[in-house]
Amino acid sequence: METVMQTTTAKRVRSVRPVGTRAVLAELDGLQDVLALQDMLYKSPLPGQVDVLAAAETVMVVGESAAATRAIGARLLELELTTPEVTDSGLVVIDTVYDGDDLADVAELTGLSVDGVVAAHTGQIWTVAFAGFAPGFGYMVGENEALTVPRRSSPRTAVPAGSVALGGQYSAVYPRRSPGGWQLIGRTGARMWDLDRAQPALVRPGDRVQYRAVRDVVTTGASVAREPETEHHPESGVRILNPGAQSLIQDLGRRGFGPLGVSAAGALDRASLRRANRLVGNGSSVAAIETVNGGLTVEAIGDQVIAVAGAPTTLTVQPPSLVESDDDSAPGAPRTVPMATAFALLDGEVLTLGAPESGFRNYVAIRGGVDVPEVLGSRSADTMSGIGPAPLAVGQELPIGEATVSTAVGSPELQPDFPGAGVTVLDVVPGPRADWFDQEALDSLCSQEWLVTPQSNRVGMRLDGAPLQRTREGELPSEGTMAGALQIPPAGLPVLFLADHPITGGYPVIGVVCDEHLDRAAQVPLGGRIRFRFVPDSLDATTPFTTTPEEVSI
Repeated sequence: METVMQTTTAKRVRSVRPVGTRAVLAELDGLQDVLALQDMLYKSPLPGQVDVLAAAETVMVVGESAAATRAIGARLLELELTTPEVTDSGLVVIDTVYDGDDLADVAELTGLSVDGVVAAHTGQIWTVAFAGFAPGFGYMVGENEALTVPRRSSPRTAVPAGSVALGGQYSAVYPRRSPGGWQLIGRTGARMWDLDRAQPALVRPGDRVQYRAVRDVVTTGASVAREPETEHHPESGVRILNPGAQSLIQDLGRRGFGPLGVSAAGALDRASLRRANRLVGNGSSVAAIETVNGGLTVEAIGDQVIAVAGAPTTLTVQPPSLVESDDDSAPGAPRTVPMATAFALLDGEVLTLGAPESGFRNYVAIRGGVDVPEVLGSRSADTMSGIGPAPLAVGQELPIGEATVSTAVGSPELQPDFPGAGVTVLDVVPGPRADWFDQEALDSLCSQEWLVTPQSNRVGMRLDGAPLQRTREGELPSEGTMAGALQIPPAGLPVLFLADHPITGGYPVIGVVCDEHLDRAAQVPLGGRIRFRFVPDSLDATTPFTTTPEEVSI
C-alpha cells in the first residue's frame, strides 16, 4: 500500500503568492512543471482567468477581478500537474547561418568545438517555454544542457534582428534590433514577429522548434508588398495642429496577449477615459486621445462633439476667423469650455488644451471614437513594443467612427481631485518578493516621499529617494509582472510599472499598487512626490490561501 501511495502522488504547485489583488504567482519546482501548468491553463482556463504569463520557475495568472483572483489562487494549489502531450505537429524549423560573433566564445565555454556547438544546437528539439522581453521573443529550452552558457558580462547596446542567441539554459531569436546580453551564435531570416500574419508570433509557448544549419539567410514569411498609401482626407474628424509633448491614441488596451510578449497597454487613467467617452455617448473603451501636460491643439473637420476629462485645465476654442489671423478684434471671439462636459466643436474651430492646474494627463473623446486600425484587437499605442498607432504628429488627420452607444450626450460630471503640489498617497499590498527585504526596508518604502523623475514614461515611473536594501544576494529568475508592480533594481530605487511595462521582470517586486489607485498614479506629474501606504487588510481580503512559507511583517 505504501508503494502505491508513493507512485500515485501527483505533482502540485509548490506555493502561490499574490501579485497585488488581480494576479497570483504560482511557484513550481522546475521548468517542466511550468510547462505542465501553462499547458493545463491554456487548454482548460480557470473561471475568471484573463492572462497566463509563464517564466523560468513561475506561472502568473491574471484574474478579471479580486474575487476571481482569490478563487484562482485557491484552485491552483489543488491542481494535479499532468505532463503535456507531445505531438509531432507544430514543429517550427528555423534556418540558421552559424557565424555569430560569440560562436567561438560559446565553444570555449562549453568545451565543444565550433562544429560541436552547431551540432548540439541543431541536433535537439527546443520547446518554447515562455515569451518576454519583446513581442516574438520566445525563451526556448532544449532537451539537454550541453549549451548552457552565461550571458555576456557587458550587454550589447544593439543586437541585429534575426540574431540567434544563447543565454543561460535558453535559446532565442531576437525579433527586432534591440539591446541584449545573450551570446550570439548565428542569424536567421525567419520573421519572428509579423503583425500581417494571422498569428503574429512565429513561435508561441508550447511550440517545438528545430534549428537547421544553412549557408545563406533567406527571409521567410515576408509580408505581401502593398501599394503606397494615398493621402486620405476624412470627411469627419480632427486635424492635429500641435500634438503637445506627447499625444497618443488609447482605448482600454489589449488583454490576453501576454504569452506573445505583449502587455495590455491602454489608457493610464482609465476612469478619465471612460468619463470622456461616456459624456459624448461612446462606449467605455472607444479610442480617444491621451495627452500630457497641455499643448494639444486640434481643428474640427466637420462638426464634432467632444469632451475632455482628466487633469483640470483651461479649454479654449477659437472660431475659424481667428485661427489664421490671431486677431482678437476679428468677428467672433475665443471661448472657454468646461472640463468633463460635452460641447460642440464646429467645422474649422480649434480646441487648445492649456497646462494642467493639477494632474498630468487629459483624455479627449470625440463622439463616434477615433477610427484608426486595430492591432491585436485594440487601437492603443504601446510605447514599449511599438505596437499600435504612432504618436500624433502635426498635420495628421484622424477620422471619426460610429462607436456610439447612446443617441444623446451625457450630463456634465464632477471629477475627482487630481495630484497637485502636495504628496500623492498610493495604497500598496505586499509584493510577491517582499521577503527579499527586511522590516527596515519595508518601513522606508512607506515612510519617505519619493520623487517622480524625468526618466519616467508610460512603461514605468522611476522614483528617487533613499535606496532600499535587499536582504538576499543573487538575481531573481525572470517572472511575470503587471501594472502597479514596484520593482527594486540593485541600485535600490523603485520603478513603478505602468500600462506599457514588459510582461516579465527580473527584479524583486516589494509591493503592488492597488488597482484602484493606478489611475491616481498616472496623474502624478514629473517632479511630483509619492508616498506609499501598505494596506494589509486589502491583501487579507483577497487571499485566503497560504501564499509563502515566510510571513512578511507590515
